[in-house]
Amino acid sequence: MSDDVDALLAKEASEHTKDSEIDRILNAFPLDAYSVLDLQPGVSPSDIKNTYRKKSLLIHPDRTKNPRAPDAFDRLKKAETALADEETRTALDSAFTDARRILIRERRWTIHDPRLTSDEFLVDWRRKTQEVLVETELRKRKRAKAQLEEEGRLKREHEREVEERRLKREQDRAWEDSRDTRVKQWRDFRKKRDAATAAAAASHSKSSRSAINARNATKKLGLEPPRAAPASGVTKGSSGKKKKIKSSLQVLG
Repeated sequence: MSDDVDALLAKEASEHTKDSEIDRILNAFPLDAYSVLDLQPGVSPSDIKNTYRKKSLLIHPDRTKNPRAPDAFDRLKKAETALADEETRTALDSAFTDARRILIRERRWTIHDPRLTSDEFLVDWRRKTQEVLVETELRKRKRAKAQLEEEGRLKREHEREVEERRLKREQDRAWEDSRDTRVKQWRDFRKKRDAATAAAAASHSKSSRSAINARNATKKLGLEPPRAAPASGVTKGSSGKKKKIKSSLQVLG
């Protein structure tokens, strides 16, 4: 009987441990993979693997009835994957280093201050690291947004250029297709213009011939108007000349 009670208590204790670990993982700051695995920065890769193996077995969805176990298990796996990547782990270590340096500068401590190893400082260090990680993530998202906007702008510009080339090809094709029509229209225009010019020339020639014929007919009929009388100066000169001749004759007579 006591063995059954002990087994039941052990099972309940195990479930409580699993539930507590699941809650801890889900409440950990997701950008801090060390916190998710409950590790301090700077641990070795082997420590990371061993810790992940133990915790993943503890909270595995097949080993507990906790409905949140799948989410906790996924987050634990993401943390292990992040720390297994050297570049990601280096960036996270840099965030911890920056946070520690900021706290030391704000508090005007030295790097050898004994308070740096206190539990209180470790809590503050984690909190400051979260701030650094948030700022880093915001900058990363801002850069990603700017990059997406730039890619979108380049894509729209490319699409515009493609559309312009397509329209140009269609215009060139339409212009080429209408070549015969334009040539025919030009030829028709020239024919009409030449015909109009010829008609105008013929009409002018006919009018000139009619005028000449009319003058000739007038001459034949004696209907040509008299010529204009000589100018007054000419008449006076002739009269004076006659008087001079008459005077000469009188002298001789």
